[in-house]
Amino acid sequence: MTGDESTRVDAAPDIGVVRGYFVGLQAAIVAALEAIDGATFRRDDWQRPAGGGGISMSLENGRVLERAGVLFSHVTGDALPPSATAQRPHLAGRAWEALGVSLVLHPRNPYAPTVHLNVRHIVARDAGSAGARADRAPVGWFGGGMDLTPIYGFDEDARHFHRACRDALAPFGDGLYERFKRNCDAYFFLKHRQEARGIGGIFYDDFDEGGLARAFAMTRSVGDHFLDAYVPILERRRDAEFGEREREFQAYRRSRYVEFNLVWDRGTLFGLQSNGRTEAILLSMPPVAKWRYDWSPEPGTPEARLYTHFLPARDWT
Repeated sequence: MTGDESTRVDAAPDIGVVRGYFVGLQAAIVAALEAIDGATFRRDDWQRPAGGGGISMSLENGRVLERAGVLFSHVTGDALPPSATAQRPHLAGRAWEALGVSLVLHPRNPYAPTVHLNVRHIVARDAGSAGARADRAPVGWFGGGMDLTPIYGFDEDARHFHRACRDALAPFGDGLYERFKRNCDAYFFLKHRQEARGIGGIFYDDFDEGGLARAFAMTRSVGDHFLDAYVPILERRRDAEFGEREREFQAYRRSRYVEFNLVWDRGTLFGLQSNGRTEAILLSMPPVAKWRYDWSPEPGTPEARLYTHFLPARDWT
């Protein structure tokens, strides 16, 4: 029996409990962001013809948030898409159920960083066809993390965010933060540019170590630490003075975010390959982005410091 097959879904909380947590997390985050911005998120309840649906909460052109998407989805399918079986090829072809919360926040102020959070649970089941194997019990795992993408970096913001990530994982064993930080640095990396997307955070996937109940508890902790990790940074930077130069650089750096999400991101691929709601999947894109040919900032400028001081992987704690 493999490690995957030995971790049964019946060792985890009921799907309804997992769903209840994710829906509550979405509501708590939206309420906190509405209090900061002063605007009301638009709610879009959607259904997927192939099975399941979700709730997309979005904000456009807010006072603080130029674009924000806080998304809940709970969807099912007949065969896991390739993006979900890259690390578990023996599960290819199985029916599946996936649920979670994903968010991306693009603040208006260039001094306030973009942030991403995702927490999710996936279950693979036998297809139930005439050739289905009765001995193949469901297999489940959790994934998630959060990462920060500054336009103009600040050491205190980077330290605060990474310490919050570390604190989220501390109750679940030594070394998890260091391990998941390395995962994050490796994952959110634009290979075609040999450049990090931001200053990272934590990232884990296909996680069932110690049983699914423990994996779910750890995922809840990651979700519950998000507001503590990000809101103090947003509140520090949202009213900083800026001009056209900063907005131009913000649009240029946002283009890197677009490139990563469309070329490398497994979550985007999973959503599109599973015929998810395209508007919700692409809500992670910034409202304005610009590309420039063979451009780099002048040495010694604040823009250059992003590349020399913040993007190279380092210990921020």
